[in-house]
Amino acid sequence: MIKRSLEAKLKALAEKSPVIAVTGPRQSGKTTLVRAAFAGYKYVSLENLDTREFALADPRLFLSKYPAPAIFDEIQRAPSLLSYIQTIVDEAGRNGMYILTGSNNLMLLEGVSQSLAGRVALLNLLPFSAGELAAGRHLPATLEENLFKGGYPRVYDKKLTPEEFYSGYVATYVERDIRQILKVTDLHKFQIFLKMCAARCGQLVNLSALGNDCGINHATAKAWLSVLQTCYIAHLLPPHFENMGKRLMKSPKLYFYDTGLLCHLLGIQKAEELAVHPMRGYIFESWALGELLKNLFNRGRHSNLYFWRDHVGHEVDCLVDDGLKMTAIEIKSAVTLSEEQFKGLKYFKELAGKKHVDNVLVYAGKESMRRTSAEVAAWRTFGIQLAGELAG
Repeated sequence: MIKRSLEAKLKALAEKSPVIAVTGPRQSGKTTLVRAAFAGYKYVSLENLDTREFALADPRLFLSKYPAPAIFDEIQRAPSLLSYIQTIVDEAGRNGMYILTGSNNLMLLEGVSQSLAGRVALLNLLPFSAGELAAGRHLPATLEENLFKGGYPRVYDKKLTPEEFYSGYVATYVERDIRQILKVTDLHKFQIFLKMCAARCGQLVNLSALGNDCGINHATAKAWLSVLQTCYIAHLLPPHFENMGKRLMKSPKLYFYDTGLLCHLLGIQKAEELAVHPMRGYIFESWALGELLKNLFNRGRHSNLYFWRDHVGHEVDCLVDDGLKMTAIEIKSAVTLSEEQFKGLKYFKELAGKKHVDNVLVYAGKESMRRTSAEVAAWRTFGIQLAGELAG
């Protein structure tokens, strides 16, 4: 098993909180992680129909049969258990009693906020980061292969081809979850919507245009996109709020957490296609942002990532805002450096004035170096080392 970086934070929080909830996309390794980290706990999967019916029909008897310490997998299948768990942990007054996992962030958070507020620590587990893959000696040799394969554990554990895994993943999990949450009746339109979102990766969100292209209205597009976020398929990168005297873009940008899934939705058949694919730059941006988010989540932190663009087109791909200082990051899919690539970073640093700004340029090449304008990180250096350092 490739060791997960989140394990240390997970164990530490279990000593401070009675309940730990781990959310993340399906097949990201949540079950494997919690069972390995808490080997002495009773494990119960609520995906099992008989088990779920028992939990829903008689929650008190169910919890007495599976007393703490216990792991309840896919807890959103039986959210009524949360109220009874609250009573048990309040009476016991112990930490590390229950470990919960869920692949639907919205449903889990609703249940937690209503029943376990103040009693639960929340963590997010995304697919493998480059650092985790490198530590397990599974990081692909080329950027193109890395983007094409993505980070889902089964691609590496079962040695599945990306096509074998992602085609089944979309049909078995993504579409099924969407039907359960939104009661989507026209699955064909949703499939089009999913692919249109992939085609707009790295671009400003325009729900009206997205809806029109899919034959749905603005409200439906908004609801469907929201569910892609809660199921950890896509995420929105917000614009930075500090205007520095400039009129700024107010719309967020759309990205995917996993580039393997993104490549599948874009119809990319081979890793080699990424060398000349028109979406290469946006796919690389998605990967770099995903690496930052994975490292943040693995430390139990929330996202502090933004992009910056003013009304005349000056832009920085990503800002890591730590309050006292910011790191401005440009993400370039070229393998050769040019002075033009530093233009946005230079402009933003001058605009920021006295505010402390570090500049980083991530590119698809092999050599990392320090330039006058910025620290330059090759993609492997960024994934294995620098993304973790920026996440703190």
